[in-house]
Amino acid sequence: MPGARSAGPSGPARRSTRSVLLPAGRGLGRLGTVLVVVPALWCHRCLLTPAGHAVAWLARGVGAGLARVHACVLRPIGQAVAWLLTGIGAVLAAMGIGVYTAVARLARCLLVLPAHWLYDRVLAPVGRAVARCGRGLGWLLGVFGTGVAMALYWALRVLIVLPALALWRRVLAPVGRFLAVVTREVGDALGHAWRIAGRISRAVGRVLGTLFRWIFVEPLRWVYRTVLTPVGHLVRGAVLRPAAEGARVVGRAVREALTSARDTVRQARADFRRILFGEPRQPAAVDRREPQGPATRTLGSSTTALTKD
Repeated sequence: MPGARSAGPSGPARRSTRSVLLPAGRGLGRLGTVLVVVPALWCHRCLLTPAGHAVAWLARGVGAGLARVHACVLRPIGQAVAWLLTGIGAVLAAMGIGVYTAVARLARCLLVLPAHWLYDRVLAPVGRAVARCGRGLGWLLGVFGTGVAMALYWALRVLIVLPALALWRRVLAPVGRFLAVVTREVGDALGHAWRIAGRISRAVGRVLGTLFRWIFVEPLRWVYRTVLTPVGHLVRGAVLRPAAEGARVVGRAVREALTSARDTVRQARADFRRILFGEPRQPAAVDRREPQGPATRTLGSSTTALTKD
C-alpha cells in the first residue's frame, strides 16, 4: 500500500543509501581527516615536539657543558694553583714562615678567593639561568605547539566535520530517501504504463498488419499470380525471345558488313599509296654472323659462327 511504502525507506532506497551516500560521507570524512587532521598531528609530532625536545636538549647540553667546564677546567686550575701555592708555601716554609704566610695570604686573596667568588657568583648562576631558560623555552614551545594543534583540530572539526555531518544527517540522507521513494514510485508507474502501452501497441500492430495484409498483400499476390505471371510468360515467349533472336541476327550482319567495309578501305588505301609512291622497298638482309638452318652451333662442334666462311 502507498502508506506502508512511505513509512520507511524501501529496499532499493536503503541499498542506494548504503552503497552511495554512506560511502560518500565516509569518503568526505576520511578526506578531511587525511587533508587536515593527519597533517596537523604530523606537524605537532614531527615538527613542534622535536623542536621542543631539541631546545630542551640544547639547554641541558649548555648546562652540562658549563658544569663540565667547571669540572674539567676551573677545578683543575684551582687545584693546580692550590698545589702550586702549596709547593710555593712549602718552599717558603723552608725559607721562612713569615714569607710563606705572606705569599699564601697574597695568593689566596689574589687567586683563590676571586676564582671561588667568580664560580659561585657568576658561572654557576649563569649556568643555572641558561638551563632554566632552556627548559622554559622547551616547555613554552611544547605548550604553544599543543595549543596550535588543538586549535586547528577544533577549528577544523567545528568548521568542516560537524557541518558536513549535519549536512549528511539532516539534508543528504532525507533527500536521498525521498528521491529513492520518488524514483521507485515513478519507475513502477512507468513500468505499468510501458506494459500497458506495449499490449495496446501490440494489439494495434496486429490489427494494422492484418488490415494491410488483407488490403494490399493478398490482392497484390493474387494479381501477380493470376495476371502478371501469365502475361509475363506470354510476352517473353511471343515478343522478347523473337526480338532477341532478330537483334542477334542484325548484330551479326552489321559486324560482317563493318568487317568487309574495313577490309575494303584498307585495300583502297594501300592501292592509293602504291600509285603515289610506288612499291615499297624490301628490307635488305643483314648478315648476323649466325648459322642458318640446320647448321647451328653446338657445344661439341669445333666450327663457330665467327670462323665459319
